[in-house]
Amino acid sequence: MNEEITKLNERIAAESQFIDDIRREFAKVIVGQRHMVDRLIIGLLADGHVLLEGVPGIAKTLSVRTLADIIQADFRRIQFTPDLLPADIIGTLVYNQAKGTFTTKQGPIFSNIILTDEINRAPAKVQSALLEAMQERQVTIGDETFPLPNPFMVLATQNPIEQQGTYPLPEAQVDRFLMKVIVNYPDRDDERKVMRLHGQIQQPKANAVVKPEDIIRARATVRDIYVDEKIETYILDLVFATRNPSHFGLDELSELIQYGASPRATLYLRSCAQANAFIQHRGFVTPEDIRTIAMDVLRHRVIVTYEAEAEEITAEDVIRKVLGAVEVP
Repeated sequence: MNEEITKLNERIAAESQFIDDIRREFAKVIVGQRHMVDRLIIGLLADGHVLLEGVPGIAKTLSVRTLADIIQADFRRIQFTPDLLPADIIGTLVYNQAKGTFTTKQGPIFSNIILTDEINRAPAKVQSALLEAMQERQVTIGDETFPLPNPFMVLATQNPIEQQGTYPLPEAQVDRFLMKVIVNYPDRDDERKVMRLHGQIQQPKANAVVKPEDIIRARATVRDIYVDEKIETYILDLVFATRNPSHFGLDELSELIQYGASPRATLYLRSCAQANAFIQHRGFVTPEDIRTIAMDVLRHRVIVTYEAEAEEITAEDVIRKVLGAVEVP
């Protein structure tokens, strides 16, 4: 077994070298924000969608556009507004008066990378149309069903500071996102670099270093990364501790958690941990990989009670207690 893991480690180390190229191209355009950049790469490798939450002006949209440039992917940006219709996203049937027939006009969803800006600004019908496409990887227009391109990734942004005129995503729909990533302000030194970078006459641009088919091959490699049985047990313990905290000596959380993490959390903790090991050029998952991505995978899947909200205890507070209490293998 050790010999097999050694060979796998060597293969992953060789096949993951392009990750350094992606990070280098990101650094030309995006100053700092390493956490967000790594989560975008993990989402791409784990074949999942990512919800980015942060105040305006911290490079969320620029990061997504840069990712599309780096992997030579088709990119579409959809600005969600209250008057948006499902047909504006997935497409519709258009009547040809001369021929007396209907033709299909595909919407912007038919691209590799979709940026949905301010997803909580659109009404429920539009959100549902998008989330159905995310889940099924196909769209039905009229009587025809069309597969979406591969790779296909939705990166949605959400503004947490302004709730007027918004339609918050229901918890069941938020659960379809692989990760919910909180994007914070850059530190003082990074912001100085941003100021100087954007003061240049010619704005920096990332070069394409991989192709979409390279990402598809890398996804298959990521699934080969070794996950020990003890790591699987650790993942299950973390998820079940959010459902039955008293079984893990966390009696104080029983009154604070309304709903624990869904089975998707178990699947996504594993796949994201494998992707995190891949970007570290490693052929096996460690407990630190789980702990690194746990907050981003779990924060939108743990629903706290009204009592917790009254005491200003958040889902993140609960997850930190779980991570601190569950035994690490």
